[in-house]
Amino acid sequence: MKRIVIIGGGVAGIAAAVRSAESGWIPLVLETRGKLGGRATSFDDPRTGQSLDNCQHVVMGCCTNILDLYERLGVLDRLEWHRETWWANPPRRPDRLRADGWPAPLHMTRSFLQMRLLSIDDKIAVGTAMLRMIRMGLAGREAWCDRPFSEFLDEQNQSIDARDRFWEPIVVGACNLPCDEVAGNHALQVFQEGFLAGSWHATMGLATCDLRDLYDPAERILRAAGGGISLGTSVRGIAFDGIRASGVVTDEGLVPGAAVVSTVSPDRLAKIVSRPMVAIDRRLRDLDRFGVSPILGVHLFFETPVLRDDRRSYPHLVLPGRETHWFFDKGTVRTETGADLHHVHAVISAADSWMPLSESEIVERVLVDLAWAMPSSRGIEPVEVRTVKERKATFRAEPGIDAIRPGARPGGRGIPNLYLAGDWCDTGWPATMEGAARSGYAAAEAITGEGGVIADVPPGWLVSRLGLR
Repeated sequence: MKRIVIIGGGVAGIAAAVRSAESGWIPLVLETRGKLGGRATSFDDPRTGQSLDNCQHVVMGCCTNILDLYERLGVLDRLEWHRETWWANPPRRPDRLRADGWPAPLHMTRSFLQMRLLSIDDKIAVGTAMLRMIRMGLAGREAWCDRPFSEFLDEQNQSIDARDRFWEPIVVGACNLPCDEVAGNHALQVFQEGFLAGSWHATMGLATCDLRDLYDPAERILRAAGGGISLGTSVRGIAFDGIRASGVVTDEGLVPGAAVVSTVSPDRLAKIVSRPMVAIDRRLRDLDRFGVSPILGVHLFFETPVLRDDRRSYPHLVLPGRETHWFFDKGTVRTETGADLHHVHAVISAADSWMPLSESEIVERVLVDLAWAMPSSRGIEPVEVRTVKERKATFRAEPGIDAIRPGARPGGRGIPNLYLAGDWCDTGWPATMEGAARSGYAAAEAITGEGGVIADVPPGWLVSRLGLR
């Protein structure tokens, strides 16, 4: 019997299922919700009549595993690539950070020096810190796994302006924690692999379709392998005979399997494992130590474009030093009445202080930031709004957390056919879709003995010679 029962239909679950199917196993995905994608999905909003992403999710060129998954699903062409990021800097026009033809790590130097956001002294200090990141190498960042990234910035004499206008927007957006709370190794990884290693590494990819459309092809792949996807299925527990996991207990009974893969969050996993399982498998003993960090998405619909000035339109904006972190132009949508509205998606990461607010309070604060970033938008009110609170968007990648992040396969006296996946597992990455895909691939390899995690894009030749290797 080669059936794998996979709990959870998010990115990790889909990744594990697709790779297992390719190796001749029969994956069955059990998902509580009525759609795939987990926290990276879309929903039909009855209020606005639109299909909305729960939050804006971004991939980068260095994200080899999620891009590989998209290729296997046949949806890689649904990504739009951006070689530049735009940074709001009123009353001036937004600054542009863009890679050019120079070899890494010089590929962003020209546009970085032209940014008016930072003073010359701050630019020199940022450059010095970047050189330190290169010289420590990829392995050197692990020395910072128990220290916050803010201490690295302290050692590199970064000013308050440099932190607020450069370091903080990048770290909060990538790790969903501020610099003084995120583990240093995870923040360092963002800059080493996402900015310094090469121009392709830093290229930003955005989906041109609803997020859930990216995962629909998985059902065809699994059915062809003899498996499938069971949506709206509530998992009650994992069946355990004292030695092995014999299957998954749902509202409709036992679903037997030769192997079980859990891709759900730590708090959810803690509810479906029994005390005897915890006693025998040390991976299940620290589930209550994982904290969570929320993300807030705000969908705004306007009758006129707002992310533009008298010179050009902007596909997105980074808002340094503001409560709102990003604005994304989602294009034009047609309403049920036939009117065309301009859709803007605002994102607030590490949004703990926003969770108690009402929708009207949230929109009021976001519009203040929009007017700051784009002065031409002042006085323009949205005709429709929709806020989406992801209270448990990511695990908290805090100092010391890597020591308890579990691997895919059991160790020692662990349950031999129970495998764990999810962005919170030991992927070497913070809480990202890339980390989720890596965990799913690792679980599939542990079961089938084939495949595995896709190798990273190697750093460029010059930056490698300088020490980033």
